[in-house]
Amino acid sequence: MNWLTNFVRPKLRSLVGKDVPENLWQKCPGCEQMLFHRELVDNLHVCRHCGHHLRLDPFQRLELLMDPKYTLVPLPKSVDDPLKFKDLKKYSERLKDSRHKLKQDDALIIANGTMGGHPVVMAVFDFRFMGGSMGMTVGSGLIKAAELAIKNKAAYVVVPSSGGARMQEGILSLMQMPRTTIAVRLIKEATLPYITLLTDPTTGGVSASFAMLGDISIAEPGATIGFAGARVIKETIREQLPAGFQTAEYLLEHGMVDMVIPRSELRDKMISMLSIIFKKNAPKKR
Repeated sequence: MNWLTNFVRPKLRSLVGKDVPENLWQKCPGCEQMLFHRELVDNLHVCRHCGHHLRLDPFQRLELLMDPKYTLVPLPKSVDDPLKFKDLKKYSERLKDSRHKLKQDDALIIANGTMGGHPVVMAVFDFRFMGGSMGMTVGSGLIKAAELAIKNKAAYVVVPSSGGARMQEGILSLMQMPRTTIAVRLIKEATLPYITLLTDPTTGGVSASFAMLGDISIAEPGATIGFAGARVIKETIREQLPAGFQTAEYLLEHGMVDMVIPRSELRDKMISMLSIIFKKNAPKKR
């Protein structure tokens, strides 16, 4: 980055006569090439050099998949910091900081609308909010979204991006695993489609509960999907792990996900699935 900050930015400043924003370039986590932000947006945050799928925030995800004019559904209210937890910092302060920075209540965004004209309720995780961890508010939000899908006779689409259960809520966060599993069962009892789109990363208590229960399980290319981290597993079993272990492609090869779909094809293929499920003709592209 030194050549950008020490040479390119001063040259641009001298040409345009004003300050140049800091975030014009982003390094690809896959190949470490520098990507111009406008080009990255045009390519749906996929590296044009190596095809690495960079993470999206929930609103970018909704813009990519949902039809326009969807509505956001507020999360249920839960008790903040029920255990009065503190490590290097109070949990209440961590919540306050994340809420102030992201202008949202927690690590889940719920949207009610359509995808290709088909009714959909979508619950999208935000990894920026404490690693997308699942506590009581997120668990209750997933249940609320499931109930809304049943009420609207809509498909239920969940897009996890999470490090797992929220350690600051202890056993209360672990209780969200059976709660969200029950929410999935309610959807299936209502004979409505439950689709999971596994993004980077999907791990811990999230992968061990609702995330792996989809009627259709889709993953983005290169996404890390698993329970414990590869290093922890390797140290526990004291064996060399297979190449590509815990990647979307490895799970596809071993039957753990149904398909791996590039981001540019996601919306069209999901609409085709919904058209088959709801037995309607696939609408035209936007």
